[in-house]
Amino acid sequence: MSESTTETPTAESLRSRIKDVYGHVPLSLFDGLMHLVEGGSGEAGEFHRDDADPMSVSQYDPTQSTTHRKLWDHRDVVLITYADQVRESGSEGSPGRSPLAAQHRFLVDHGLNELIRCVHLLPFCPSTSDDGFSVADYLRVDADFGTWEDIADLGRDFDLMYDLVLNHSSQQHEWFQKFLAGDPEFADFYVTADPEIDLSGVTRPRSLPLLTEFESDSGKKFVWTTFSADQVDLNYANPDVMLAMIETLVEYARRGARIVRLDAIAFLWKEIGTSCMHLPQTHAAVKLMRWVLDRAVPGTVILTETNVPHLENISYFGAGNDEAHMVYQFSLPPLLLDAIHSGDTGVLARWMGSLSLPSDDTTYFNFTASHDGIGVRPAEGLLPQERIDALAKMVLEAGGKVGMRDLGDGTQSPYELNITYLDAVADRRQVPAAEHSRRFLATQAVMLSMRGIPAVYFHSLVGSPSDFAAVESSGINRRINRHKYERSELEDALSGPDSLQRRVMDGYCRLLEVRRTQPSFDPAASQTMLDLPIDGLIGWVRKLDGEKPLTVIANLGDQARSIDSSSLPEGYNRDILAEEELLASEPIEMRPYQVRWLV
Repeated sequence: MSESTTETPTAESLRSRIKDVYGHVPLSLFDGLMHLVEGGSGEAGEFHRDDADPMSVSQYDPTQSTTHRKLWDHRDVVLITYADQVRESGSEGSPGRSPLAAQHRFLVDHGLNELIRCVHLLPFCPSTSDDGFSVADYLRVDADFGTWEDIADLGRDFDLMYDLVLNHSSQQHEWFQKFLAGDPEFADFYVTADPEIDLSGVTRPRSLPLLTEFESDSGKKFVWTTFSADQVDLNYANPDVMLAMIETLVEYARRGARIVRLDAIAFLWKEIGTSCMHLPQTHAAVKLMRWVLDRAVPGTVILTETNVPHLENISYFGAGNDEAHMVYQFSLPPLLLDAIHSGDTGVLARWMGSLSLPSDDTTYFNFTASHDGIGVRPAEGLLPQERIDALAKMVLEAGGKVGMRDLGDGTQSPYELNITYLDAVADRRQVPAAEHSRRFLATQAVMLSMRGIPAVYFHSLVGSPSDFAAVESSGINRRINRHKYERSELEDALSGPDSLQRRVMDGYCRLLEVRRTQPSFDPAASQTMLDLPIDGLIGWVRKLDGEKPLTVIANLGDQARSIDSSSLPEGYNRDILAEEELLASEPIEMRPYQVRWLV
């Protein structure tokens, strides 16, 4: 199809998006994406929730533009979990449930379908390494986890979020095997480079060789492997790769994904002579994906995963209506951890006060823990280096691990803390369970109160201890917070009413229950910081048009504090967390590690 001035506005817009990536319009890519858009069902399909919840994607009106559609509200909370996080071993004569079904049952049995709206299933496809992030087939569910039907069942009680691991595939993927076999259709599917070329300027997330040698039918090939030798980087300069991955993206949305996480997106485009990070073509590719998804499966939300300093991270918002809907709040975990250990809330408060959003169609994905470690690079330029080093020392003393990166001058700096967030907040060997849970839940209440959509890691929800044995047996530091439970083991851990895990889960569920009732926690609600002493105190006001403001105040220090009521906005009379009536004329007493939600 040639360029034409008589094309539809849709075709013209698509050409423009493609040209922003490639500088020209490859015909096969244009035709393939037009087919996706024109053949789109305009709705989410059978895998999306079919209840009457107005936030269910299946309820979206596909005739409305994204800018006129409400993508989220105050009830949105995401649970981050592995597909095989909970298992139920069968007994003789009873095969038991698949892990997907077992976890679904656990969540419903504990009433979490009433508290959590969306479940983020970490990669559930067949994979050969990296705990799922080395995908061998993008469109199958690993048989060890369950089936698409199990995921559909989960989607009847929860909205769903999937990972699109789009920077690389497993070397066992059919595409790569055909690439090595000399199949002409796949000859340019992966990035190769001459090993003699200087690639020292390429940003590296891990201290591993950038190129890996493979034997192919046509001789040796040196393939770009950003993350590991088993994770071979796809070549997006080839339009066929772009088409294949956008087809996968759309299929994920049609198979139930309300949110799709674009994994390691910052590394997508390779250009020798650059850092290969955040290149213009990468941003243009995200915009192309957003454009197609908005038309093929309206209402699907794109979340970019870029564990980098804050300003680089938020660049993926684009103009506010053309790139990512959400970005991870990667600076929050280390800044919050620093505040509760240093007693200085100034850095956290100033950073929160600097946050803004380019449009009402964007928001932050707030979290403190995930399947990865606690990245400290996003604290660079915010925290002094000595405070970052102090966090690393604290983690080591608690038995955790610290990943280091080379700075290029012979020195190293911490880049990731490997420990559960619960154990990072306090050392369970020294702090009683009651106080430990209070400290931890204070950090979670802060996260849940901030503007954006909160995400809760499974191990934070159930108060898991760090899994030192998994690190020892595997040699993989990140396994410290990736423990997989037999359901009986998990229920036993939660059975003691005074155990740390029971205290944490009960407290967390209480926070989620109260949060869900407050429209002021809508991501659209404004966030205005309060002027409070920064030696442990922090506070802000959330305000949604037409709703009464909600004031958040937190004492992250180990001493009781009193807050002069004149420093708070007028109009509150109740702490909805403590279920306590307050007199606006009297000081507000704050116990150590107490958070109040005032209405």
